Formats: sequence, C-alpha cells, structure tokens
Amino acid sequence: MSKLKRLDELIKVVEGLKKKGRKIVFTNGCFDLLHLGHIRYLREAKRLGDILIVGLNSDNSVRSLKGRERPLVKEKDRTEILSALEVVDYIVIFDELTPKNLIDSITPHILVKGGDWKREDVVGRDTVEAHGGEVVIIPEVKGYSTSALIKKIQKAS
Repeated sequence: MSKLKRLDELIKVVEGLKKKGRKIVFTNGCFDLLHLGHIRYLREAKRLGDILIVGLNSDNSVRSLKGRERPLVKEKDRTEILSALEVVDYIVIFDELTPKNLIDSITPHILVKGGDWKREDVVGRDTVEAHGGEVVIIPEVKGYSTSALIKKIQKAS
C-alpha cells in the first residue's frame, strides 16, 4: 500500500479512520534535505494521535516559498524518503503556498507546526478549532534547519 494519496483518496481514508475513532494528526512542510530536526519533529507529531498525515509542498510550491534553487530534493524523492519513515502514515502533495485546502478537506483532530510558528499564525487553525481540534506547536531542535544545513554545505565547498 502506498502512503502517497491524492486528496480525494485521502478524504475517504480519513472518513473511515474517524468512524473507527482514530485520532488524526496533520502537519505539513517542504522536508527538503531531511535531517534530525525533521525526524524528531515527526516522531513528536505522531505521538499526539493515531494517524500522522504529512502535507508535502510540491516542487513548484517550494520554489515559490524558498526560491528558484529549491527544492534540492525533488518531490518524488522527498515522498519516497518520508514514506520510509514508520511514523508517517499518509502523504499528500499540495501545490498551493499553504495547506489550507488540505486542512479544510480532512479536518484533522490535531494540527502540528514547528516552534518557529506562533499558534495564532498557523494556517488552518480556525478550521481545526471550529471542529473541536487543537493546534500543537512542537519546539524546534536547536541547530537543525535545512537552510542552516545548506549554508554549511556551501561554506564547506
């Protein structure tokens, strides 16, 4: 079974899981150059519920957010890497700048973002809270970021 789902497929899966009483956790990101900070973040997100869904920014979306040189790792490869992690149950790729449509469509019980976000600025917070869910901010792992890793690699070259 592939962890990668189209949104229409994922909606059906989530509906079935909710009927079974499973707690759905959603997070999103670029996950370009997966590192220890990402791994710890995803582990913590998974601990908050039963099913962890990762909204993955498409290559076009990453370019719009991070610049023409990004992503360094293409979405197909990022999907395969994330799929290899046992804490990730499903992945859905989105092309927009934010995951608002995904969140509105699946209405997770818990919406997770990293410590660089303020709860009130989290996209989709209104939808999740309107359905009785919660937003959880997971503290950053100090010293780990993709941007810092890229700078370190560039400096070493």
